[in-house]
Amino acid sequence: MKFSIIIPCKEDSDYLRECIKNIKKMNFKNHEVIVIPNKKIYLKGVKVIPLSAGPAEKRDLGAEKARGEYLAFIDDDAYPHKYWLKNALKYLKGKVVALGGPQITPESDSLLQKASGQVLSSRLVGGLRARYESLSKSFFIDDWPTVNFIIKRSVFLKLGGFDTHYYPGEDTKLCLDLINSGYRISYAPDCIVYHHRRFLFKPHIKQISNYGLHRGFFVKKFPKTSFKITYFAPSLLVIGLFLGLILSFFSSTFLAIYLLALASYFLICFLASLNTKNLKLTFLTTLGIITTHLFYGINFIRGLLVGGLLR
Repeated sequence: MKFSIIIPCKEDSDYLRECIKNIKKMNFKNHEVIVIPNKKIYLKGVKVIPLSAGPAEKRDLGAEKARGEYLAFIDDDAYPHKYWLKNALKYLKGKVVALGGPQITPESDSLLQKASGQVLSSRLVGGLRARYESLSKSFFIDDWPTVNFIIKRSVFLKLGGFDTHYYPGEDTKLCLDLINSGYRISYAPDCIVYHHRRFLFKPHIKQISNYGLHRGFFVKKFPKTSFKITYFAPSLLVIGLFLGLILSFFSSTFLAIYLLALASYFLICFLASLNTKNLKLTFLTTLGIITTHLFYGINFIRGLLVGGLLR
């Protein structure tokens, strides 16, 4: 068995069924599928192992029960391209024992979901385009989410699997363990999955806030892969907005400069979101980028200040 596809989930759903349907359509048959829901469900041709626990614990259990040489992690609200596993084989050589591929927004997603996907892939949001678009070249990476992550099973077990103290963030810790052990992780642009997005605005903001909180904490806990200027940028923006607002009350000149800076920021966000074929999507994406900066930045600062994180 070459691959074990592991899908943690809470329960049966249309998204899960879509994922399994597309797995069966893949142009690669040397694999098994393991689904770990909270309670027993029936899925034809799929190994189901119920476990009422978090995603990291479920993935660890799936890895223990797997028979494949490689573990292919995917979320239940995502589904693979037909060449997902076939293309993966060319990257997994030598010290490269793991890979991460892009998670692209499906065409079937709603306007609010597509706007969320546009925000995440924007150059103004963390420089993480490779996670949400298929870029032209492969390169080495040091951090990747498990919605599309493949790793050699023997190495995964050797490292002790996921650190279940962190969620989200257990994937960041696993990647750090790989790097510290001398292994390499490759970005595989043609190992694609399609990932349904959270809706703008409330679900998207909740997710982004959680990301910011954990990344801020990880800057202190695991600086080797988390201490990057791109992670700090939204917080610097938030601080600048707050201080600029305060100072503008004391100087009309500074107020003019502050308003000009705000106008320039809004214009940059608009131009980065511009879609001439869909102005409504442009408007939503612009607002999405701004709210993402604010909520990520605020929660990143919270993460820097907290002494620990609760599950």
